Amino acid sequence: MKKLFALATILPLLGCSNLDDDTLSNRTKKTAPAAVIERNNQVKMQNINSTGVLNEMIPIQAKQSKPANVNPKKASQLLNVPLIRQNPELRYGCEVTSLTMVLQYAGVKTDKMELYRLIKKDSDPLVKTNGDIRRWGNPAEGFVGDMTGKTPGYAVFDRPMVQLINQKLPGRAINLTNQTFERVLQHVSDGYPVVVWTTGDYRLPDRWESWYHGQQYIKTPLDLHAVVLVGYDRNFVYLNDPLSGRKQVRVGKDRFISSWKALNCRAVSYK
Repeated sequence: MKKLFALATILPLLGCSNLDDDTLSNRTKKTAPAAVIERNNQVKMQNINSTGVLNEMIPIQAKQSKPANVNPKKASQLLNVPLIRQNPELRYGCEVTSLTMVLQYAGVKTDKMELYRLIKKDSDPLVKTNGDIRRWGNPAEGFVGDMTGKTPGYAVFDRPMVQLINQKLPGRAINLTNQTFERVLQHVSDGYPVVVWTTGDYRLPDRWESWYHGQQYIKTPLDLHAVVLVGYDRNFVYLNDPLSGRKQVRVGKDRFISSWKALNCRAVSYK
C-alpha cells in the first residue's frame, strides 16, 4: 500500500492509494527526502534494527517445548478468504481492511468501517518544519493520522490490531510478530489467514521518514503496506491485497519474506 509521499506536498501524495498496478510493475526507485532532525543525546532512543526500522521492545518469553499435537505443515495451502478493497473510503486503511477479511473468514459479522471506528488511534498531530516531519504519532500505540485520507495518514502496527481481534474474538487473538516465517506458514497450514506487514510492491523498502513521538525517535518506511497471507506452496506465497483489489496474488516466497523481515516480522491472526 502505502504510504508514499513527497514531504512538501504531503496531503495529495501520502498513502498506499498511490500504488496502482502500473506502479507495481514499473517501479522506479526513489529516495524520499529525509527529515533533518537533530538528535538530542539525552533522549532515550528506541532500538532500530540494521534496516533502520523501528523495533518495539517485546519481552523475551521462556522457550516452551513444542506441543505433541502440532499438525505437520502441509506442502501447500490456499484459503478462500473474501477479498475487500480499502478504497475509496479508507485511503490509508490497509490494516483494518485486511483484518476485516480475516475476521469475516472466521465468521465474524463486521466490515472495514466498523473496524476503522474501533481501532485505537494515536491522536498526536502532525508537525512539520520546512516541509519535513518533526513530530507525529507512534503506530505501535494506535493508527497515526487520518485513515480516510482527508488529511495525512500513515499506519498502525500489531499490538492495536491484536486488541481489536480480541474485541471481536475474545481470547482468540494471536500475535505472530517476531516469529519465524515458517511459524506463520504453519498457522496458515492449520487453516487461519494472517495479516502481514510488507511494502506496496512486496520488495525491500527504499523510502524512509523519521520523526519524534514524545521522546521516542521513530524511523520507518513510507511504502509500508498490510495484506492477508492466504496461502503458500514451495516457491510462492498467495496474498489478498486490499489496495490493488487482487485476490490470491502470487508472489515469490523469498522476495516476500525479505520485505516482511524488513518490516520487523509483523503478523497477527486468531486461533
